[in-house]
Amino acid sequence: MEETVGKLSQWIPRMHLTKFSDYALRVLMLAAAHEDQRVTIEETAATFGISHGHLKKVVLAMTRAGYLHGIKGRNGGYTLACNPKEINLGEVLRITETDFTMFECVQDGQPCPILGPCCLPSVGRKAAMAFLNVFDQVTLADVALPGSAFSFINTARG
Repeated sequence: MEETVGKLSQWIPRMHLTKFSDYALRVLMLAAAHEDQRVTIEETAATFGISHGHLKKVVLAMTRAGYLHGIKGRNGGYTLACNPKEINLGEVLRITETDFTMFECVQDGQPCPILGPCCLPSVGRKAAMAFLNVFDQVTLADVALPGSAFSFINTARG
């Protein structure tokens, strides 16, 4: 029994977001760190080791959502479109995450013989809401870092 308790006390819960959400949060943090300075896709890709293709999609989605201002062209890039205090991380995740369903039985088209009396789907919904509630209490300003935290851009810009 003691051995089991010891293992549980060291257990750390893990929740996984999609890469798209992870990248969106990183892009917003990077833009916040560089305030009104334009940040390029190339700088972002080099800073985080992320492909240009993924980043273009993320920047486009954050631009469409009104969080970033995209600058097209050869000297393009992106900047924050609003104050970091106005960017709620829960809202960002609701845009970037397509599915918070925890159990296969409640996904579209999945038949389950006990779906009617089963309580797991409601527990999963409560857990997802609790997860999002934590992010609802946090703005980009709360997690912003100084520009010096992003070493690649500082080195590249000299």
